[in-house]
Amino acid sequence: MTRAYLDWNATAPLRPEARAAMLAAMDVVGNPSSIHAEGRGAKAIMERARAQVAAAIGADGADIVFTGSATEAAGLALAGRGLSGAAVEHDAVAAWITPDLSVDGQGRVTVPDPGRATLQLANSETGIVQDLPQGLAVSDLTQAFGKLPMAFNWLGCDMGLVSAHKLGGPKGVGALILRRGLDVPAQIRGGGQEMGRRAGTENIIGIAGFGAAAQAAAEDLANGVWEEVAEIRNILVSALDAHAPMTIFIGNDGARLPNTICMATPGWKGETQVMQMDLAGFAVSAGSACSSGKLRASPVLAAMGHDAGVAASAIRVSIGPGTTREAALRFADAWGACHRKFRARAA
Repeated sequence: MTRAYLDWNATAPLRPEARAAMLAAMDVVGNPSSIHAEGRGAKAIMERARAQVAAAIGADGADIVFTGSATEAAGLALAGRGLSGAAVEHDAVAAWITPDLSVDGQGRVTVPDPGRATLQLANSETGIVQDLPQGLAVSDLTQAFGKLPMAFNWLGCDMGLVSAHKLGGPKGVGALILRRGLDVPAQIRGGGQEMGRRAGTENIIGIAGFGAAAQAAAEDLANGVWEEVAEIRNILVSALDAHAPMTIFIGNDGARLPNTICMATPGWKGETQVMQMDLAGFAVSAGSACSSGKLRASPVLAAMGHDAGVAASAIRVSIGPGTTREAALRFADAWGACHRKFRARAA
């Protein structure tokens, strides 16, 4: 069986550039906090990666604080601040906010007081892209980074959250982006690394991979790679719609990520679809990877006003530069065959 990986929003395949950078970093002995030659060599790798991430996301002049994940970066940015947010936020952000911002049926969030709020740029489940208001306190940029052209310096927010493995870097490394002049109290205390904001010897190998992946992702964007991904996404939507015209496609009417399809077939549980597609050789998901397996309907879709039947039946198909048109159409045929069996049983 030839498998097709269609779950890029959960994690992207490791880029060869990231792998090469990580392998090279493994041979570097020094601690980046040491001042001898070996330490300076390790620090040079880290600072090169910091510059690569900053350049890729348009954050020149901002502070890039490396963390163990975007989830850790969220805690660093949000702990104790009591910010408002919406129920469409990722769990990593939702854990720290008051979910009192309104969400309309198109997934758009109203932010009356940006300085006291957080708002994601793109949703991991639906792909819906928000218009960020100027003066926003924090934005989760994780899903948009590497897929959409952006510049942190022009977004008008104070802090941004990013993760390496969403754009082809290694798992286990992320970053908090801080507008220059801002500070946050350290949540991990000790040696004062990362400008005193995150103690602990830095993960040089992971950080090197993050930097290389960020640079490669920026080059893909500049070369129109994600426009090609969007074309395949649109072909796939048309093919799926032809198989099941009553299926609901969520987020198709507005701005969304170029690679994401969120669709629901009421009565056909999302978890069941995921398992059937896995057996057929396709990796898809029933929502955010961090929420899968919790056997709950998507709070994102519930916040958009969809009933429990729709929310429980949704799946996410997220493709990437490695997805071929042939693989997309094979998935559509396999899913369509399972859909016909579902309809036959329900009749």
